[in-house]
Parts: sequence; structure tokens; C-alpha cells
Amino acid sequence: MIFASEFRKGMTFEIDGNPYVVLDFQHVKPGKGAAFVRTKYKNILSGAIREEAFNPNDKFPKAHIETKNMQYLYNDGELYYFMDETTYEQTPLMADQVEDAIQWLRENDVATIKFYKNSAFLVEAPNFAELKIIETEPGVKGDTATNVTKAATVETGAVVQVPIFIESGEIIKIDTRTGEYLGRA
Repeated sequence: MIFASEFRKGMTFEIDGNPYVVLDFQHVKPGKGAAFVRTKYKNILSGAIREEAFNPNDKFPKAHIETKNMQYLYNDGELYYFMDETTYEQTPLMADQVEDAIQWLRENDVATIKFYKNSAFLVEAPNFAELKIIETEPGVKGDTATNVTKAATVETGAVVQVPIFIESGEIIKIDTRTGEYLGRA
């Protein structure tokens, strides 16, 4: 059990069986009245954010979040299959569970998957990916204005804005958190 007075950023806890993560907290001791802990927290499963004041003596069960590195195997059209690298157990996930990360993952790439009560709720691609450009328009000679970019489709199907001098077939480095081009690999 965790007391509200022990809250720290990133700490996970449960309220009514739902897992939450502390985003921000503040211990408040007013001149009159009892002290309290003003807390901003997020539902891990739904993403809903709430703010609430708790008594420092309020107790909450700790939410155990398990993190595993898993290898992306394949997509059968409906499900995306990931394999645990230690047990070789395969986990099928729905498209809505992997939608943010899958655009940066090739087959056999490793992703981080978070589980709550043996149920996957979040798939994260590595922070940086090196992907090959399969299609982009050729750069126009003389078009050298500052920060001119063009759309490029990478091997996973994601579209990234790249400088005009980048050509098809080149391998580029991408920040998967923002989708930004970082440079040639």
C-alpha cells in the first residue's frame, strides 16, 4: 500500500481497480485546516487525466506495471504478433493497441510493451529508427530556400518530411517520438 504523502512523479497506484500514474503532486500545509496532497494523475488504460486533493494518510494499492522487450514478428491483416525474447511466447495485439508504434517498426524490430495484470496496454517503438526511403520526389535544382522539405515514404509506410537533397533508397534516422527527420544514417 502507498500513502498519498509518498506520491512522486511516475509512481503508479490503483483507485477502484483502475491503474493511474502520478503526473504532478504538491504537498500543501495551509495556515488553517489539515494538510493535503494536491495530485494530477492519469489513467494508464484510458489516458484520462484528473486532478484531486488527497488526505496524506489515504492509502492506495500499488499498480504493478510490467515492461517487456518484445520482437515484432508479423501482421496477419488483423492482429500484430510480438514475441517475448526470453520465453519465446507470442502475444497478438489489436491495431488500436499498436497504432502509434507500428509505423516505425519493421519485422524483427524490438519494441517495449507495457502490461497491467498480464494485459498489454502500450507499445513503444525505440526512440530512434533507421529506415530506408522507398519513395520521394526528386529535389528541384536551384530550390535552395532555407528549410525546404518534401514528403518521403519509408519502408514501414510512414511519411516523414525530409530535406530536398534526400533521395529514394537512402537510409535516414528518425525520432519516433516526434516523427522528425534527424539525418542520414
